[in-house]
Amino acid sequence: MLLVRVMVGVVFLTEGILKFLRPGELGSGRFAHLGFPLPHLLAPLVGGVEVLGGGAVLLGLFASEGALALFVVIATAIVTTKIPILLGHPLGRFAPPHLAHYGVLSFLHEARTDLCMLLGTIAVMLDRGLKLGKKIR
Repeated sequence: MLLVRVMVGVVFLTEGILKFLRPGELGSGRFAHLGFPLPHLLAPLVGGVEVLGGGAVLLGLFASEGALALFVVIATAIVTTKIPILLGHPLGRFAPPHLAHYGVLSFLHEARTDLCMLLGTIAVMLDRGLKLGKKIR
């Protein structure tokens, strides 16, 4: 479980920092390109959640709460950027990128890191929840 926490924590911490260091490419510019409302406010908010949540998971301090916040972030990312690839057409205001192929296989390829992070956050929440349950008994 330590390795899962390190993986999840480092990936989110790094991605959160990059939203601040490269705002045009990975922060508000990317959020605007994807069609998010108020990208200049939303991108730093998401970046902050990723930094704080990633740090919490990495350090094991409030890891379950951090993992829950990160779960919401990554689930939103999957719905807005990867589900359109699965569908092959826009999902509301969120259009799929220009790819040679769409559908299940393209979705699984494009979403591989996102799906690992989604499952990693679930694993951290379950692990922390189980440990808390054992302490209560």
